[in-house]
Amino acid sequence: MLGSIVNATTIIIGSTFGAVVGAGIKDKYKNTLFDALGLASVILGVNAAIPNMAKSEYPVLFIASLAIGGIIGTWLDLQGKIDRANERLNQKSGSRNNSLQGLVTGMLLFAIGTFSILGPCLSSLSPSKGWEFSEPANTFLYTNATLDLVSSAVLAASYGRIMLLAAPLLFCWQSIFYCIGYFFGDVMPEALRAELCIVGGVLILSSGLSILGIKDCKTVNLLPSLLVPVIFYLAKSML
Repeated sequence: MLGSIVNATTIIIGSTFGAVVGAGIKDKYKNTLFDALGLASVILGVNAAIPNMAKSEYPVLFIASLAIGGIIGTWLDLQGKIDRANERLNQKSGSRNNSLQGLVTGMLLFAIGTFSILGPCLSSLSPSKGWEFSEPANTFLYTNATLDLVSSAVLAASYGRIMLLAAPLLFCWQSIFYCIGYFFGDVMPEALRAELCIVGGVLILSSGLSILGIKDCKTVNLLPSLLVPVIFYLAKSML
């Protein structure tokens, strides 16, 4: 678990630094950071999705996942709930910062990808159960922590201190995969990891397009798409 603790800690450090520094940055520079974040999200999304397409056992599964997940998310009005909650936060703080949307974007960047999904599994499967700092099985998580340190600082400069919440959320997310590896071994199929990375990559890309003002795809409504591959492979394993 040390790798996940380090990962969460770097987000706290990066978010704190970004929030403090961001408070003194002029709007024109914040807009530049915002555009940089949008471009980075587009590239990271494409990088997460494309390499995993070749690993997919069912190339149409990610399309079905996005369609089904999008319908469910729209029916539940997830984006609307986030927008209304964000509006209430803005009224209390007197700002116009779309902070909750920023938190969602941050979680997609931090949590979706090989490092954040496979890393905890490998950590739990190591002989020391991932507690040794020098344990090679934690390499993915330490690499992810380095990337998240920079990303969280940029996000916090744009969205503020709310990005600190990403640290416990990411720790809980990675703990799920750590427990899967610890109790069930390397039970998650490589194909499922690939599907999660494909769908997650599309969601990160969607967030990037929204940040850049190109197209608001209501990414939050698409979040249930991540559950569809999991349900599919669980049902498949029972047949």
